[in-house]
Amino acid sequence: MNSGQLVLVTLQNPREKFWGMLLALTPAGASLRGVDLQSFDDFMQMVKAGEASAANTVFFPMHRVQRMEVDARNGGLPSLADQFASKTGFDVTKFFQDPQ
Repeated sequence: MNSGQLVLVTLQNPREKFWGMLLALTPAGASLRGVDLQSFDDFMQMVKAGEASAANTVFFPMHRVQRMEVDARNGGLPSLADQFASKTGFDVTKFFQDPQ
């Protein structure tokens, strides 16, 4: 996995999922800019409505990372990025870029 890729991270203790752009992956952990998967629909609605919305920059220590997968289309199932684009009309990488 390379920085700049959209990924879905499954975490343990507590169990949660986070979707975002991978910023760095080191033996210490993973840094991402994105949203908790439970907030995905709310995030899309805010973006579509033109409300102020921003991605979170987070670090997860490696002992919490259970699984990481690239956000990609799976057969006929669209990726999360595809779902975001179809519902909001925006490319998600715009929201996950460095906020500088």
